[in-house]
Amino acid sequence: WCPQAERILDGFHIVSWATDALDKVRTAAWREARKAGTARKGAKDPIKGARWALLKNEGDLTAGQKAQLECVANTNETLWEAYKLKERLRMILKQTADEAAPLLRQWAADAFLSGIPGFVPLGEKIARRHFDILTTIRSGLSNARLEAINNKIKTTIKIGYGYRNLDNLISLVMLKCGGLDLQLPGRQ
Repeated sequence: WCPQAERILDGFHIVSWATDALDKVRTAAWREARKAGTARKGAKDPIKGARWALLKNEGDLTAGQKAQLECVANTNETLWEAYKLKERLRMILKQTADEAAPLLRQWAADAFLSGIPGFVPLGEKIARRHFDILTTIRSGLSNARLEAINNKIKTTIKIGYGYRNLDNLISLVMLKCGGLDLQLPGRQ
């Protein structure tokens, strides 16, 4: 139907593939530590407690989260390597398409050869989707605005606890997402 169309992937979702793989590695590392008897209870455990620090962008880390990552680097080499792979992928997606092409190929090979359970299939997936990812970088497009509108629609549906007919829901969504700035009487 659209012969001129190009397939693109949103950078956020590409990084989310890596964060999902990283979280699986973290969970497996925590289970191993628990079996070995070296894990502490709950969030006091350096691996289990580092979940948010591992998933967060490196630039957004607090001082406490940086300390948690340092602890992970010193205690679990596999988890630390997985974190570095995730961050490297995130940085590659910020490059220009010409700079990103060889880096992306190298990243996919490194992920595949790492032997880290979640990252081996991810390396294969990135290698398969290499062209689509480069097209995304080249285009500079993102579906962030669409995701934001979808979130507003879902929130509107939850707020209403159901609607008697679809027209009421559509009207409320148009009101919330339409960009109108209505001032109700008596409100500032």
